[in-house]
Amino acid sequence: MTGVQGECEPRFAAVREAFEKSFAAGEEAGASFAAVLAGEPVVDLWGGHADAARTRPWQRDTLVNVFSTTKAPAALVLHVLAERGVLDLDAPVAHIWPEFAAAGKAVLPVRHLLSHRAGLAALRTPLPTEALWDWARMTDALAAERPWWEPGTASGYHAMTYGFLVGEVARRASGKTLGRFFHEEVAGPLAADFWIGLPASEDARVAELVPPSPAELAAAGSAARPAPGSLLAQVMGNPPLAPETANRVEWRRAEIPAANGHGNARSVARLMGALACGGALGDVRVIGGEAIARAVREEWQGTDLVLGVPMRWGLGFMLASDTLPLSPTRRAFGHGGWGGSLGIADPDARLGWAYVMNKMSAGTLGDTRGFRLAQALYASL
Repeated sequence: MTGVQGECEPRFAAVREAFEKSFAAGEEAGASFAAVLAGEPVVDLWGGHADAARTRPWQRDTLVNVFSTTKAPAALVLHVLAERGVLDLDAPVAHIWPEFAAAGKAVLPVRHLLSHRAGLAALRTPLPTEALWDWARMTDALAAERPWWEPGTASGYHAMTYGFLVGEVARRASGKTLGRFFHEEVAGPLAADFWIGLPASEDARVAELVPPSPAELAAAGSAARPAPGSLLAQVMGNPPLAPETANRVEWRRAEIPAANGHGNARSVARLMGALACGGALGDVRVIGGEAIARAVREEWQGTDLVLGVPMRWGLGFMLASDTLPLSPTRRAFGHGGWGGSLGIADPDARLGWAYVMNKMSAGTLGDTRGFRLAQALYASL
């Protein structure tokens, strides 16, 4: 086993110990954990291997696909555009994307896209996996789609469609793809090594995602398998998506703002650390405090129609709840990703933290690896 490496302030030694225990227990292949407190890095750890065969050590600059943890950076782009006055979150999507008005969606506002209330969590027309890296095919299908429920009346997790919906709005508002805007206006200024649409120059740094084993899937039971015919099965099955898809070069090269962000804990913690401190890290400000407050004001609380569990949503951000106790307070927000990754901002503690890994858990909502590290982190404050 490649041991845990990196830096950790002495008072956070318990975090390193908890991280080491995860590897010793065989729960990880490779992973990283980082925390930024009041704008300063206090934990930056990594360890293990970047491949399933365990031949490549996880390095300081290793990147990995973080699936839906990508949704937080994607949402941030829309909030930056709204703050700059080039996007109105209360206006109908069709004002900026006329084709979207089809099938009764003429007055559906942008904010419903961010809070998973648009009723567009799935597509009815079968599409192949390869459609995920065909932007026009996905956005044309969504523009023509009829909502699965009356928009605004309920929330249902838009696992994949979210990224194409908010991404097309961002593209039309800014004239740039969401990934390009994020790189130039957010990640670049913050020196955050996080990509939505990975250039070929970074491929050598990417860790291989390791799906759950058959035994792990069996142990997880129904938590790891959508019920046939359920809305969740439709969401995840069209276009078909398997964990291994993220190891394909076509997936990396595309912009899939719901799910194909590539980064490490350090980069995600920098992003969340800025949001926890009013939108700035050091002398770099990417968004203002008022815009963040609007972004994390509760838009919805209730049972999610897709996930089947209680959720609290802001505008693009998961909010702390009994289902997802992101911090000791209810003001924390962020996002998690399929398999276990997490990126969290806690404005009360002025703390941003992140956990990313390549060994995916079978039942994401029941994965405790990242939360155990967070518990050690909070106990050390």
